[in-house]
Amino acid sequence: MLEKSIHTSTPQDCGPQLRQALDEIGKIVLDGLNHGHFRATVSSTVGKENRRDLVIEAGKSHKFTIPKDELPR
Repeated sequence: MLEKSIHTSTPQDCGPQLRQALDEIGKIVLDGLNHGHFRATVSSTVGKENRRDLVIEAGKSHKFTIPKDELPR
């Protein structure tokens, strides 16, 4: 798998949780393409204290909690 981040265009002002979530999505897509087929679901809800709960489901689930002030504007 890739050792470096594949999202070189990710805004520098985004928080670490968002950056990690985007990296995970990229890994899932590339792995699925290499395998030949895949299915993934990405969903988000507003949680406590206006945080964004981002869930990526692709075989197993990954959950990221992203504070609103860490989102790029």
